[in-house]
Amino acid sequence: MAGKCWPSEAELNEIREIVSDMARVNKEEVQVVVSPYRICPLGAHIDHQGGNVAAMTINRGILLGFTPSGSSQVVIRSGQFKGEVEFRVDDIQKPIQTTTLKKENGTKDSSELKEQCCWGSYARGAVYALQSKGNNLSKGIIGYIRGSDDLDSSGLSSSAAVGVAYLLALEHANNINMSPIENVEYDRLIENEYLGLKNGIMDQSAMLLSSHGCLMSMNCKTKGYKLIHLPKEKQYAESGQPKETKILLALSGLKQALTSNPGYNRRVVECQEAARILLEASGDYEAEPILSNVVPEVYEAHKCKLESNLAKRAEHYFSENMRVKKGIEAWASGNFKDFGVLIAASGRSSIQNYECGSEPLIQLYEILLRAPGVLGARFSGAGFRGCCIALVEADLATEAASFVRREYLELQPELARRIREDKAVLICDSGDCARVI
Repeated sequence: MAGKCWPSEAELNEIREIVSDMARVNKEEVQVVVSPYRICPLGAHIDHQGGNVAAMTINRGILLGFTPSGSSQVVIRSGQFKGEVEFRVDDIQKPIQTTTLKKENGTKDSSELKEQCCWGSYARGAVYALQSKGNNLSKGIIGYIRGSDDLDSSGLSSSAAVGVAYLLALEHANNINMSPIENVEYDRLIENEYLGLKNGIMDQSAMLLSSHGCLMSMNCKTKGYKLIHLPKEKQYAESGQPKETKILLALSGLKQALTSNPGYNRRVVECQEAARILLEASGDYEAEPILSNVVPEVYEAHKCKLESNLAKRAEHYFSENMRVKKGIEAWASGNFKDFGVLIAASGRSSIQNYECGSEPLIQLYEILLRAPGVLGARFSGAGFRGCCIALVEADLATEAASFVRREYLELQPELARRIREDKAVLICDSGDCARVI
């Protein structure tokens, strides 16, 4: 899956010029954090239970141009949101409370407005995470941040990409050397502690550990990971497998902040409750109630004790964990067809067992599965907003994109018209890890 060059020199030069004007420094003094978006073909909704995931980055994402400010002051502008964020890195940052968001927004409860008013919270969250581990921050940054056009709130974990970008910039400005695994934990602190989102570590792990053309496999309980390479040589004509694949991103037009949707956090709690019941049924009252602490034999022996909703959540976890294992084997052998079948099965389980996904996303998922050359599809993210992803044969990608645009417009004309036609279905390649250039 040969990757298209991202970011381009034109994009880098534009961002460097903006920061150069903001900070009154030479363009050569401006550095850029490249923080890619991620997709999770397999391992949906099980990272927070310590499950196994399979993910990769794509050649789209967040760009943060920055230069040290010469003081403790942080000044940031955004390509997506209005205003300027200013604060000091030596100010003590405290976790955001939901009530604070409501107070700031008055009577307006629009999730989009919350994101716009608080877009600077990720920079503060990065400072919070670094402070909480005892790092001494003395230098702020002057920066300009923007994401790939029309892909904010798309289900590609742009929030984690933003958090990672700020961490790398602040660490670079303060000469702090962190390993990718350490930054996975720092970004978890931003999302879990500072912002209050009950998600796992899959998103930031993919962004910090991926390598172009590889599938990143991680055990979210142990944090052990490996990169799964495609076979170097394969007789594709004999195997009947596609020679090359692309990634389709099909946008729904739905945008909603994940932290404002109670369904996401509620399902995490349901998984934990299922784990508690199963563990106690086996006589284990000590283990942390997460499903990765329940061995499959205990699940099979005691799953009859779970009420309907909890049984579905547990079934999703254990079946998805198995799909990840099979998916790794398929990827390593270059078996794109089997890999696609597993992606589609993951999508079905997310709908039927994890019970996430709004009607437009489910329709988009079903359209993708009917598109020419599509090997498999599923939601990207929680399925309440954003997009669906698909693995598609490279030589049929353009035809598939046209098919999906046409079919979705017919079913959801209002939502489809919110998206520029040329941005409705994007053809992407795999990407590389987050880095400073």
